[in-house]
Amino acid sequence: MSAPASLNAAGAARAPDVGTKFPAIGTTIFTRMSALAVEKNAVNLGQGFPDFDCDARLREAVTAAMNAGHNQYPPMPGVRMLREAIAAKIEGLYGRRYRAADEITVTAGATQAILTAVLAVVRAGDEVIVLEPCYDSYVPNIDMAGARVVRVALTSGSFRPDFDRIAAALTPRTRAIIINTPHNPSATVWTEAEMRQLEQLLAPTDVLVISDEVYEHMVYDGAPHPSAARFPGLAARSFIVSSFGKTYHVTGWKIGYVAAPAPLTAEFRKVHQFNVFTVNTPMQCALAAYMADPAPYLNLPAFYQRKRDLFAQGLARTRFKCLPSQGTYFQCVDISALSPLDEAQFCQWLTTEIGVAAIPLSAFYGDGFDQRVVRFCFAKKDETLRRAIERLEKL
Repeated sequence: MSAPASLNAAGAARAPDVGTKFPAIGTTIFTRMSALAVEKNAVNLGQGFPDFDCDARLREAVTAAMNAGHNQYPPMPGVRMLREAIAAKIEGLYGRRYRAADEITVTAGATQAILTAVLAVVRAGDEVIVLEPCYDSYVPNIDMAGARVVRVALTSGSFRPDFDRIAAALTPRTRAIIINTPHNPSATVWTEAEMRQLEQLLAPTDVLVISDEVYEHMVYDGAPHPSAARFPGLAARSFIVSSFGKTYHVTGWKIGYVAAPAPLTAEFRKVHQFNVFTVNTPMQCALAAYMADPAPYLNLPAFYQRKRDLFAQGLARTRFKCLPSQGTYFQCVDISALSPLDEAQFCQWLTTEIGVAAIPLSAFYGDGFDQRVVRFCFAKKDETLRRAIERLEKL
C-alpha cells in the first residue's frame, strides 16, 4: 500500500509541494562567490562591504542611546531627530528641502526601500525600466509587484545612459524607471547634463523615478554627486534612496532612508508600515547624534579615493586593464589580455587558483551579457588590498 499523500515513504509528515512563484530566482552571485572565497581562503574583493570597523564614536552613540532608554518602538517613519538631520543634510548638499514630517522615511536598508517604493506605486501589468547592468534586487522587486521588466542596456564599454534607447522603451504602460548613480557595478557617475536630459525626457510623462543613490558620498576627482534632488523636474517624481550602511561603514546595521514628495511618501508609508513597520530605535538615535558632525560624509570621497588609487596602482603592475572608477567603492577591469575564459569562469578560476574573489559583470545582466569585465571591491583595509595585489601580480 502506498503512503498517503501527506506522508513520505517512511510514514513521516511532509510539507506540501508549493511550487515556486519565482522560478528564475536563485542564490545570488555574491553569496556563491563569498562562500567560494571562504572555502579557498581567498581575499574577498567580491561582495561590496568593508572589512574595517566604523567610527568608535558611532558605536558609543548606540550604547548611549540604549542606556538612555531608547529601546522601544520609534515612530513608524523613523525617529524625528534623524529625519530632521537627513532633511538638513539633503538641503545643505543639494539645495532641496524635504519636510521631515511627511517627506522622509527611515528604512531597513536601501534594498527594503527600493522594494517598498516599487510595491507602493507599481501595479500588475505596469512596465518598469531598468538600466543594465543593474543591482540584482531590481528585477525581482518588479516581478513581486506583478509588473513587466523592460531592460535597457547602458552603452557597452562606457556604461553611459543611451537616451535614444530609453525614449524608445517608454510606452503608455511605463510606470517607473530605476536609475543608479554612482553606478553599481560599473563605478560610473551620471553627469549633470545626463540628469537634465532624463528630466526633459520624462517631463511630458507621468513616469516615476526610483533613484538609487546609496553611494552618494563616494564620487571622486572633485566631481559633484548629481542627486535627483538637485533637479526640480526629477525631484517632483522621485523616490531618492540612500544608505547609512554604505556611508558610515555599517552595512550590517541595514538602515537607509527615502526622500520623496509628500504624495509619494504617503503611498510609500502605506507599504512600509506593513512591511517592516519601523527600524531599530537606538541605532536611529545614534545616527541622528552622529550626523551633527558632517565631516565623516564630507571626507568620505577622499578616504575612498586614496584606496581606489592604491588598488589601481597595484593593478597597473598586472595585465588587468582598469576601467574608470568615478564613484562607488568598486573597480572594474577588462580581463581580455589575461584569459580566454568567460567572466564567470574567470572569477571561479581567480578565486580558486590565485586566491582573490571578484564578481563577473555578466551577473548584472538578464541575458548574462559577457564583455570580459569583472568587478573588484576596494572597501578594504590597506593590508587587505596589498595582499590581494601581491596575489594578482602573479598573473
